[in-house]
Amino acid sequence: MDPAPATGRHALHLSVQVALDQPPPPAQAVPSRQRLRAWATHALLGPVDATLRVVDAEEGLQLNQDFRGRAYATNVLTFPYGDDGQGVLQGDIALCWPVVCREAAEQAKPVAAHCAHLLVHGLLHLQGLDHLEDDEAEAMEALEVQILAELGFPDPYQLRQTHEPIPHG
Repeated sequence: MDPAPATGRHALHLSVQVALDQPPPPAQAVPSRQRLRAWATHALLGPVDATLRVVDAEEGLQLNQDFRGRAYATNVLTFPYGDDGQGVLQGDIALCWPVVCREAAEQAKPVAAHCAHLLVHGLLHLQGLDHLEDDEAEAMEALEVQILAELGFPDPYQLRQTHEPIPHG
């Protein structure tokens, strides 16, 4: 898929589920559904109908193990289901909240900034973008940086240390 500039003018239906075993401390609170939807709107390349599920470490591990064969919880997983027959892409995105919070602390980023980045990253995956090849990674990262700048967040790749080179998706 050829990435078009993000405009935020496409239709979005985003269901948000928060399935945490215990509420995080206030500094690590999950952003409001309204804020998550606002961020997601900026990452649309076309109409999307998706569910965002914020999960605990146990569910994050289970999902990553079941669907990627990896025995650890990762920050974001995307499950694209394709088109509904009317041009609306459908899928699920899972954010593993303890991993999101841990990575934000390790990278000295606000939790909200890291969450916005991973939500944008997951939505771009849902819409067919990937980072398996170097040229794909460059294009996807550039689009993420553009979208995050529109949202008022700094370039997440300039802040990157040697931790996760590119979020999992």
